[in-house]
Amino acid sequence: MYYRILSKLYEKAAEKMCRDCQKFINKNSRILDLGCGSGIIGEKFQKFFQAELIGVDIKDNRTVPLPFELINGLKLPFPEDYFDAVLINYVLHHSLYPISLLKEAKRVTKDKIILYEDLPEGRLSEWRCKIHGSSFNLFFQKNLAKGNFFKFKEWEKIFKDLDLKLIFEKITFSGLDPVRKELFILKKI
Repeated sequence: MYYRILSKLYEKAAEKMCRDCQKFINKNSRILDLGCGSGIIGEKFQKFFQAELIGVDIKDNRTVPLPFELINGLKLPFPEDYFDAVLINYVLHHSLYPISLLKEAKRVTKDKIILYEDLPEGRLSEWRCKIHGSSFNLFFQKNLAKGNFFKFKEWEKIFKDLDLKLIFEKITFSGLDPVRKELFILKKI
């Protein structure tokens, strides 16, 4: 229900995301949408990049007919280097094991990881992330986890520790929301 109500906003955001990523994803790529949710973003990427795209998530909340596989949130059911790119769209902060999931994304991609995340930079932003993490996890994932939000410097360390090279980063939205929304383009080293 939530996704259907906000579908037009998701579609507009997805179009912008595709434009943000067009220098980094080739046409006809094989893309994994990790934590695809409604599938709206993945469907836009599929059409924009004329891609073979598969969505995965711990629960099937798709509102569009996107190829889909259910996952356990720890291990991805794909061989090494299977995808040209992995899209992770505001997902890792909801994962109980975000670093492990990022390692899995690295394992299954040949080349790049496209990562969008909320960064709790500043007190108001930290507070907003806590509220968002707790409420989303409670209402949508039915757990009491508070979310795993990392600041920019923490992400840099995580990327370095995982041998992922940050080749591009961009703040994607500010507006009235105090949370810094960041796009990271990562390349396997």
